[in-house]
Amino acid sequence: MRVLRQGEREDIPRVLELVKELAIYEKASNEVINTVERMTMDGFGQNPIFGFFVAEESNYIVGLSLYYYRYSTWKGKRMYLEDIIVTEQYRGRGIGKLLFERTMLKTIEDDCSGMVWQVLDWNEPSINFYKSYKAKLDGEWINGSLELGEIKTLLRK
Repeated sequence: MRVLRQGEREDIPRVLELVKELAIYEKASNEVINTVERMTMDGFGQNPIFGFFVAEESNYIVGLSLYYYRYSTWKGKRMYLEDIIVTEQYRGRGIGKLLFERTMLKTIEDDCSGMVWQVLDWNEPSINFYKSYKAKLDGEWINGSLELGEIKTLLRK
């Protein structure tokens, strides 16, 4: 039986397993430095900074939608969909659709001006999925990031 529900503290170990599975799929398994402890603190501590939905089949988590809020000076409060992950053997069964649509509903419930996310330019299945919703996929912006070690090094100068 399929269940879609809000994520709970006890789900974090399985959530991190799914994150690691996604990292392998995206050819970046060495990039995952997050831990169960950190995710638990960040998601269920005094000031939670993310939320998530899980999809279960027979009481086993097979999918995840993890989101948080960002602020746009142009558009105000926005829902940021960090990841939708469906474990490989359960893909193609509509689970991603359920998770995506539940996150869209959360966007409305929380009075956000819209929902944003990123998708890798080579991930054709995901690109086609998002296009089916008439999503705007913008190739114009370039992502930027600095890792903590780099920041510390730069600020020591």
